[in-house]
Amino acid sequence: MTKQLFLLLPVLLIGALLLAACGAGGQQNSKVKLAPVSALPKPMQDAPATVRTAYQFAVANPDALKNVPCYCGCGAIGHKSNLACYIKEVGVDGKPVFDDHAMGCSICVDIATDVMKMTGEGKSPAAIRQQIVDTYGKFGPANQ
Repeated sequence: MTKQLFLLLPVLLIGALLLAACGAGGQQNSKVKLAPVSALPKPMQDAPATVRTAYQFAVANPDALKNVPCYCGCGAIGHKSNLACYIKEVGVDGKPVFDDHAMGCSICVDIATDVMKMTGEGKSPAAIRQQIVDTYGKFGPANQ
């Protein structure tokens, strides 16, 4: 029995280290503000987690997404930044008027997710914008 415990101990230690490492990665995003899910319309609340989180990020961090272009071709529908893929405008009541474009566009969601990650890492708006341009510019012209 003691020999089995001795052999099991390294496995348990490695598992504990892996769990600790995974938990540390989540700490980075604790710096990023997200709007509550309840602030979203029902279709966005029911969207897949990555899409829902992108909308929550857009509501809580409009300047972060307004700073970066989108490369999905949405300039043709009047979008001027990645923010426009999520929010059309802010109403007179101060609440966002949502755009459902990002509900079906993986490029929009990928851009917002990258901006959210870099924001959590403490990167500057200029560095974030440049990384988005470098990463997504190959998909076509920017919508700005």
